[in-house]
Amino acid sequence: MPTPASDTRATDLAHGKPMLICERLSRSYDEGPQKVQVLDELELRVHAGERVAVVGSSGSGKTTLLNLLGGLDHPSQGIVKVAGQRLSELSESALGSFRNQHIGFVYQFHHLLAEFSAEENVAMPLIIRGHKRAEAAVKARKLLERVGMAPRADHKPGELSGGERQRVAIARALVTDPSLVLMDEPTGNLDQTTAARILELMDDIAREAQAAFIIVTHDNGLAAHQHRVLRLDGGKLHED
Repeated sequence: MPTPASDTRATDLAHGKPMLICERLSRSYDEGPQKVQVLDELELRVHAGERVAVVGSSGSGKTTLLNLLGGLDHPSQGIVKVAGQRLSELSESALGSFRNQHIGFVYQFHHLLAEFSAEENVAMPLIIRGHKRAEAAVKARKLLERVGMAPRADHKPGELSGGERQRVAIARALVTDPSLVLMDEPTGNLDQTTAARILELMDDIAREAQAAFIIVTHDNGLAAHQHRVLRLDGGKLHED
């Protein structure tokens, strides 16, 4: 359960700018003759600077929810708004640009580009956005330093451990100063000391850039560190 201090913080944030709004969000799939309802008219509102953990059993739809929030999948019903923009109103190309501008992803598996160094992987979203390579490299190096990976900046993913690759992926997600950060088990491959460092970085980014965080996790400690904990069950989110 959240502490009284975290309850107060969450209440204060609720009076700020909504960064993510979901209304009647549903997703179903056809499996043969049967229709499987994964999300059922789900409601969610997350404000700037707020960090929300989503927990639930395997198969409850947590990854499906992240994919919908990031515009990687389309809802069967309902709407998703990020930074005031309704995602369904964007073409696929416009949606790709919007994701680059406003949404940072940390996947359960890092999805780094094998042929590029850690620094180049982190800088890539900025280069795609049109930043000069030198400028992007400077910002990438700063983020790598904050996740403890500056000494390994010139190494390629194949030369890094699983935990190191995950830290690079976290830096890549944060390098664009996104409005919304979506994380799928971000500390699953990290030791306790490194995980604590990542938590501090998430706190800083949420506060400094007023980014909203949605963190899917099975880690009770990570969940308890956030402003709110929501449990996904029966296709809906409930305060945990």
